[in-house]
Amino acid sequence: MARKKHAHHGGAWKVAYADFVTAMMALFMVLWITSQDKEILLATSKYFKQPFNALSDQSIGAIGGTSKGAASAAGAKPGTMSAPNLAFLHALAGQLNRMLNIQGALQEEDPVNMDVTADGLKITIFNRSKRPIFENNTDKFTEFGLFVIQNLAWMIEHNRLRASLEGHCASGLKMPDKNYGLWELSIDRANAARRMLEQYAVDPASIDRVTGFADTRPVPNLPHESEANERITVSLVVDPNKH
Repeated sequence: MARKKHAHHGGAWKVAYADFVTAMMALFMVLWITSQDKEILLATSKYFKQPFNALSDQSIGAIGGTSKGAASAAGAKPGTMSAPNLAFLHALAGQLNRMLNIQGALQEEDPVNMDVTADGLKITIFNRSKRPIFENNTDKFTEFGLFVIQNLAWMIEHNRLRASLEGHCASGLKMPDKNYGLWELSIDRANAARRMLEQYAVDPASIDRVTGFADTRPVPNLPHESEANERITVSLVVDPNKH
């Protein structure tokens, strides 16, 4: 007895369904945007015209949460950052995470932390004993430290950002030279980061400030001796003159 042949169903319906879902998502976005106030409409319009210029000085928020301190400093309420600005900064943070391949690390021991603040994107690079970025009590970068700085330099130059650098130390470090203390070390580390950024093609004119704070600004809610205070921070903002 001959076996009946079953007709094969085409995949055209899948394409049609995908187009329908895309159209519905586009309609939702249009309805959401048009329902916002004038400030959001202007920010959204500006973003799509010039994405890199969309970042405003009053933008606030945080990767993984809202930065309350930044909100107070800006005199604004947490969570008021426009969606395009927040998406741009999140994209930069996610891009650097992928470049450094640090996703999945323990939060307490992350080598790099990123926050969106009123001043832009703040990147903190920790000098942890398990994964140091500097050789012991010096301003000389380790291999991992150079890897971080090299990727950071690419991101700064590629996105035409401006950078400010700060060096911080933990209390209680025993320095071999009594005439060379935490102030000198923190400043030298921040300046070493500047030199390496410029070596990896960052325009020297893109560096706004290089500062050392010794052990005077520890991470909140941690002992002054905590190794988490061994760090450099890089604050990034969009350079409006380059867009």
